[in-house]
Amino acid sequence: MQAAKPLFDYPKYWAECFGPAPFLPMSREEMDQLGWDSCDIIIVTGDAYVDHPSFGMAIIGRLLEAQGFRVGVIAQPDWRSKDNFMKLGEPNLFFGVAAGNMDSMINRYTADKKIRSDDAYTPGGLAGKRPDRASLVYSQRCKEAWSHVPVVLGGIEASLRRIAHYDYWQDKVRRSILMDATADILLYGNAERAVVEIAQRLAFGESIDSITDVRGTAFVRRDTPQGWFEIDSTRIDRPGKIDKIINPYVNTQDTAACAIEQEKDPVEDPQEAKVVQLLPSPRLTRDKTVIRLPSFEKVRNDPVLYAHANRVLHLETNPGNARALVQKHGDLDIWLNPPPIPMSTEEMDYVFGMPYARVPHPVYGKEKIPAYEMIRFSVNIMRGCFGGCTFCSITEHEGRIIQNRSHDSILREIEEMRDKVPGFTGVVSDLGGPTANMYRIACKSPEIEKHCRKPSCVWPGICENLNTDHSSLIELYRKARALPGVKKILIASGLRYDLAVESPEYVKELVTHHVGGYLKIAPEHTEDGPLSKMMKPGIGSYDRFKQMFEKYSKEAGKEQYLIPYFIAAHPGTTDEDMMNLALWLKRNGFRADQVQAFYPSPMATATAMYHSGKNPLRKVTYKSDGVKIVKSDQQRRLHKAFLRYHDPKNWPLLREALERMGRADLIGSGKHQLIPAYQPQVDGYQSARRKNSTPAGSKKVGKILTQHNGLPPRASDGGKPWDKREQAKAAAFAKLQEQKKAGKGGGKKKPRPVAPR
Repeated sequence: MQAAKPLFDYPKYWAECFGPAPFLPMSREEMDQLGWDSCDIIIVTGDAYVDHPSFGMAIIGRLLEAQGFRVGVIAQPDWRSKDNFMKLGEPNLFFGVAAGNMDSMINRYTADKKIRSDDAYTPGGLAGKRPDRASLVYSQRCKEAWSHVPVVLGGIEASLRRIAHYDYWQDKVRRSILMDATADILLYGNAERAVVEIAQRLAFGESIDSITDVRGTAFVRRDTPQGWFEIDSTRIDRPGKIDKIINPYVNTQDTAACAIEQEKDPVEDPQEAKVVQLLPSPRLTRDKTVIRLPSFEKVRNDPVLYAHANRVLHLETNPGNARALVQKHGDLDIWLNPPPIPMSTEEMDYVFGMPYARVPHPVYGKEKIPAYEMIRFSVNIMRGCFGGCTFCSITEHEGRIIQNRSHDSILREIEEMRDKVPGFTGVVSDLGGPTANMYRIACKSPEIEKHCRKPSCVWPGICENLNTDHSSLIELYRKARALPGVKKILIASGLRYDLAVESPEYVKELVTHHVGGYLKIAPEHTEDGPLSKMMKPGIGSYDRFKQMFEKYSKEAGKEQYLIPYFIAAHPGTTDEDMMNLALWLKRNGFRADQVQAFYPSPMATATAMYHSGKNPLRKVTYKSDGVKIVKSDQQRRLHKAFLRYHDPKNWPLLREALERMGRADLIGSGKHQLIPAYQPQVDGYQSARRKNSTPAGSKKVGKILTQHNGLPPRASDGGKPWDKREQAKAAAFAKLQEQKKAGKGGGKKKPRPVAPR
């Protein structure tokens, strides 16, 4: 892997003399207070501005500030005109545009394409503060405000739309966002290296059009530059050479009458010397090799070619061996340079060690920002994920090589959070990242890692070259627990349990000290069909982890539960698969209130399966095996209903499906049957954990309270839905208990109400 210039080795821009700002300014008044006459860079974002390293605009803004640039922020602007984009004046270098921490379409719409009622990245959780495809809209408004100012596009929304991509909401293939956004350059993946390089070069007077050699960038060009070797990957099932058919009426012995004989080259003299031209091997000039993908027009009209292009893109994601990619859009090419070089531990410490205020900008007053409230007391210890789950965007965006912070850097952040963040009670809500237990796990050999092209290090099994040592993470947990003022360290990030079972010591440490009653893990399914399309381990790994979890919980004298997450309607899932999953859930006593249906996000491998019906995990041809796809609303509802087999509202749909599948034997009240034959008269399903549920028929006020996904029912009620009679019993029982506590008992003895089941 080629060396990269460290982030802290660049010369500082002249504006370094102003020093760091308490908050990056969001108004001209704040700029005046800082003594600025203008901003060098203005970041436009779809999220509220929270000066915390879990928010992209804060990381990029503080990093550029550390390089000596004056950085302003325009957060959640009114996109209906250019006026809001001009409030900080004209930036001297460029606009940096991002939709926010989430894709704006996923942020606004559910998997069923219904508009969400809230936005976690907006003060008060209000919806509607950002437009659909926010990156595209913001870029256009920036160009409308200052047409000559470069626009640098970044963030996860742009990253996942850098080439022609399937758009779930329009059910069609859209062209690269660069073609519609009028931006000058796009940064994909972890953008720290690219944004610093571009800012420095623009500050030295280079034009944005001339910056074409920065890794992790995409831009528009008209042709392949001289000196590059182009590999044509625009077609599949290309036939070999076919010999011309000889006319049967031609005398082949008569060379004057045989056209084929005439086309033959003259016989060469073996004694004659020939000059042989040796062409360089593309393997030896990988940094000057570009792969041409099928054009936008072709992938738009041919789903199989779309799947092929998706496969090629995912094979070129290892920074150690990835080649550039190019895709034609009409008369122009979208050029993608290889992915960025991962940051070193020293660089990660540098980025996370910036002077973050760790709170929202004061302009929001006392309004709460839900996303901030969730991560306020959490610490990110690493980046990246080598799991490669096909439905997930983390690997595509952050890469599969884990980028780690040092112990000292993490401990300093915990101490800073303890001392600076209001409301800290001594509980760190999370010490993790995309996957909690991938910290300092990597390939045993840098040379093997450099050449590897596997999409996952843990599927179909854990790679023999992967070091699964959890000792550094265990040591970190122990150091963090020992800090003064820290009472508890919780692990709230998702856990890769197939890795965890490789280290029983880690599981014991985790279960004994860092589980707050419940631990989230994601088996996603129980059946091999969908699991193989997800690149997830079999349910046997979950069973092994569950045994260890329960064993160490018992040894610690704690009652703790696993919270398994499952996906409905994923490519490769049949009705029978969902039925078997429902039976597994019932056998294991799980009743999920929150159900996740597959959400086709741009550029994900599973999305290519959903659109094409082909499997890009293998070579794609027109004759290759297809993938079972769940697309109709009716079938998606059925798959979600299997996950909520316990909800009486789903029983009619499930009965019809089970009869159609020839499994009417699962209808009845027996222990091994899935749903009963009768339909109760109830107003609506009420979860087992009643205090966390909105009663049926009540008016919706604020947020809907739901049972946490997968919690086992309380022993007192057996998990059965209440009817009105039982609700009356519960009310009477609760009233009696209150009277006893208040000392109002006595007098004539009244009949004792029966406690609810």
